[in-house]
Amino acid sequence: MLDNFIVMGMGGFFLILALIAFLSARGEERGLNYGLSQRRDLREFLTRWPLHVEPGALRAGGWICLAIGLLLIMLGGLFLL
Repeated sequence: MLDNFIVMGMGGFFLILALIAFLSARGEERGLNYGLSQRRDLREFLTRWPLHVEPGALRAGGWICLAIGLLLIMLGGLFLL
C-alpha cells in the first residue's frame, strides 16, 4: 500500500517539476523579448533569428514531465484499487 503512495508522490513531484519548467520558460521568453525590444536594432527581435531554443526546450521538458507525472499518478491510483 505504501508503494502506491510513493509512486503517486513521484507523479506529484514530476507535476511540480513541469510547472516550474513552464513558468521558467515563460519568464525567460519575456525577459528575452523585453531585452531585445529595448535595442535600436530590432532585426533579431522581429525575425527571431538567431533562434533561441531555451524557452522551447524548457516547454518541451515541461510537457514530458507533465506526461510522466500524470502517468505515475494514474498508475498509483490504479494499483490502489
